[in-house]
Amino acid sequence: MKTIAALIATAALTAPAFAGGPIAVAEEPAVVPAAEPYVAPGVDWSGAYVGGQLGYGDVDSNGAGLDGHGWLGGVHAGYRWDMGNWVAGTELSWDKTSIDLGATAGDQLDSIAALKLMAGREIGNSLVYGTLGAAHANASIGGADLSDSGLVYGLGFDYAVNDRWSVGGEVLQHNFDNFDATGNDFDATTIKAKVGLRF
Repeated sequence: MKTIAALIATAALTAPAFAGGPIAVAEEPAVVPAAEPYVAPGVDWSGAYVGGQLGYGDVDSNGAGLDGHGWLGGVHAGYRWDMGNWVAGTELSWDKTSIDLGATAGDQLDSIAALKLMAGREIGNSLVYGTLGAAHANASIGGADLSDSGLVYGLGFDYAVNDRWSVGGEVLQHNFDNFDATGNDFDATTIKAKVGLRF
């Protein structure tokens, strides 16, 4: 009897502790790692490429009447090294021209070839570069076929349409002193639109 009474008394004393039921424990908020910003991969300009160009040239000379302007077009090939934000390379180009030099009938600039070094900086999918090298020109003057080498330099721009094709433009200045020992100095400025295929 005393045991039953003791159990009832214990139950009566402990009942208030269970009256509210189990105590809810607040969950700690889950730690979600911050998403890293997406950085689009840059264009890889490394490798060989070939292409074509079409443009316009203007020739000035210290020779009487040996000036003119006209269309030109040709092909080019080169190789570039992509070093992160900077790109270096070399390019060989050849252009057939139809620039009438105007002194006498048949005087004209026939073709210009150039071997250039280039260095530039990537800006998104674009490449802006400077170029410097050697040029070689063929001309018909006074009924003679003449040729000479000189300096070429300028600026260019390429835009990568995708991982293989690019379009761009180039402005070049060509200087030929005492062209083929004729005593004539020629300066030719060309502006060209270019398309290239990397592989």
